[in-house]
Amino acid sequence: MAKQPHLLVEPGDLTDIALVPGDPGRVDRIAGLCDDHEVVAENREYKLVNATYDGRELTICSTGIGSPSTAIAVEELEAVGVETLIRVGTTGALQEGIEIGDMVVANGAAKDEGTSQRYESKAVPAVPDYDVLSSLVDAAEANDEDVHVGPIATDDAFYAETDEYINDWEAAGLLAVEMEAAALFSLCRRKGLRSGAICTVDGNLVEGTQKGETEDEELPEKAKNNVERAIEISLTAAASL
Repeated sequence: MAKQPHLLVEPGDLTDIALVPGDPGRVDRIAGLCDDHEVVAENREYKLVNATYDGRELTICSTGIGSPSTAIAVEELEAVGVETLIRVGTTGALQEGIEIGDMVVANGAAKDEGTSQRYESKAVPAVPDYDVLSSLVDAAEANDEDVHVGPIATDDAFYAETDEYINDWEAAGLLAVEMEAAALFSLCRRKGLRSGAICTVDGNLVEGTQKGETEDEELPEKAKNNVERAIEISLTAAASL
């Protein structure tokens, strides 16, 4: 088999489990918490690293922003033998009382994006694998972290999230909104892969705190290291799977 055209990898290059952040820079941040790591490939928004954490070999692969580039990553990771994918990302809260620095583990995602609907009807649920979801919750508890577990929304248009959209999501009881999980869950389910997602809250759309609007020195302590804490939870979960 030739190398995958975007990830530039082939069977045997990666491990069976991958952490999939959106940001290529976060790949390095995750790798820095591992026991050892090696860059495998880097192209466009995709950076791939193999690493070891607590004796568990794993891959870290960025997906870029949004569902289209995430779907490409899922397709090509599956083609070279990856079987479990865990999203490690950020999200905007949709319910009052969910604070910057809190963690959200998604048990489903509303398909307010177009990519998954090229594969299947919007009526088909976008849900993670139960074992992966449970491992994330268990890992959070093991790390003395509280997490919000519930449904989220996945949206395509970061700058088109109007008050009407936000109000509808809030009224539906959705915990947060991000841009990748629905495509990840849908494609993994269709392909017989395991998936899950943990996201750290970087703003609350209902309360009016949005990404980039708060100076770092004004953030509560738990918000200053929120990404690293989410990474540690995801690594603990990956080591248990």
